[in-house]
Amino acid sequence: QVQLVESGGGLVQAGGSLRLSCAASERSFSGYAMGWFRQAPGKEREFVAAISWTGGSTYVATSVKGRFTISRDNTRSTLYLQMNSLKPEDTAVYYCAAGRTGLPRVGKEYDYWGQGTQVTVSS
Repeated sequence: QVQLVESGGGLVQAGGSLRLSCAASERSFSGYAMGWFRQAPGKEREFVAAISWTGGSTYVATSVKGRFTISRDNTRSTLYLQMNSLKPEDTAVYYCAAGRTGLPRVGKEYDYWGQGTQVTVSS
């Protein structure tokens, strides 16, 4: 199994930035597509971004396009989400996830999930 641990969340003011990290315990981290999801209180889980095995391909949700960037460092088995120009609507628990194939954009395509890290954006 792949163990995923998110970090980097916190409280920021609108317009600020945060960088989330997701550390994986699995040495074969590079063999997984990775993604970020978020879930706000009372809302359904929402896809944020995905990245392929090597990091050569990415996909970012329309809601965060131009503000968020997903990246990975396979030598450190770490996934990142750089979040800029944060808005109050970005407030949510952010989860990283690992999947075996492609560039997954829906939750059912991922096999492993982290515990999440809270991001709160004040207005």
